[in-house]
Amino acid sequence: MRRWTIGAVLAGLLMLVATAAILWTGMPGIGGWFGVGSTESALELRSNPIERRELENGSELFAISGQIINPSSTAQRVPDLRAELKDAQGRVVFSWAIAPQQRTLGPGASMDFNSAKLDVPPSSKRLDLSFAGEGSGAN
Repeated sequence: MRRWTIGAVLAGLLMLVATAAILWTGMPGIGGWFGVGSTESALELRSNPIERRELENGSELFAISGQIINPSSTAQRVPDLRAELKDAQGRVVFSWAIAPQQRTLGPGASMDFNSAKLDVPPSSKRLDLSFAGEGSGAN
């Protein structure tokens, strides 16, 4: 019985050390599973100027485009983008998700994204782009 207890304690300590090592080295996504560590992406967003124009039927077209860039030396998982339109006071008046063309981006690579919406609120004055699950990104 004593050997089993010592074995269980050693196994538990080994698991704790392994978990701490994984969290310390920041293995992508592992810390997020446990609610600790950084879940922020190494990817960068660059947006092009916003296009807003009135269509013949009276609707307004709101279009955005840009690039997702991986400046790191490892492949990165690409989450959905979150687009938020805010009014002059900074309140979100409209938001939507943009699915990337591919879910993995190689080291040093980039990919384009684009999205368009009809009849966004006229009170929208600012666009904030970010990766889903993160804070504000490119403006």
